[in-house]
Amino acid sequence: MKAISLWQPWATAMAIGLKSIETRHWSTNIRGLIAIHAAKQWQLPEREWAAELAALHDAPAIANPPLGRIVATGKLVAVKRTEDLWSTISETERSFGNYEPRRFGWIFEDVVALPIPIPFKGAQGFFDIPDELLALAANMTAEGFNPRDQPDLFAANL
Repeated sequence: MKAISLWQPWATAMAIGLKSIETRHWSTNIRGLIAIHAAKQWQLPEREWAAELAALHDAPAIANPPLGRIVATGKLVAVKRTEDLWSTISETERSFGNYEPRRFGWIFEDVVALPIPIPFKGAQGFFDIPDELLALAANMTAEGFNPRDQPDLFAANL
């Protein structure tokens, strides 16, 4: 399966349903189920902004989000120019994207947060993750799950 890394708090905002459009400076022809990965990078400006957003949206998960993990899956169904999206999206959606001209909005539907974010090394652009990893995620529960118990899937990515 393809995956895409988002910095925090944007990845968590997608996972919990506050954001359904990822804005980028580039378009893509890829469509379908995509894993949403939270990048490991977490700098002070993002932390401060995340704390404000958590309070504003009553979403504490945004203030202390997972890093370096797959947090959700969603269907990438369309890509549109940001100029074409601006008048059709909510203020909340606008707050989680860069809708300057000449950018692209990647529209996701059916985003589902994973019960437990899965440790995985991200990359720039699209990257592949093993399908077995998400099958495991679909069956896991919070109690007793340890990614180190799955060495074939996690060894190269912890």
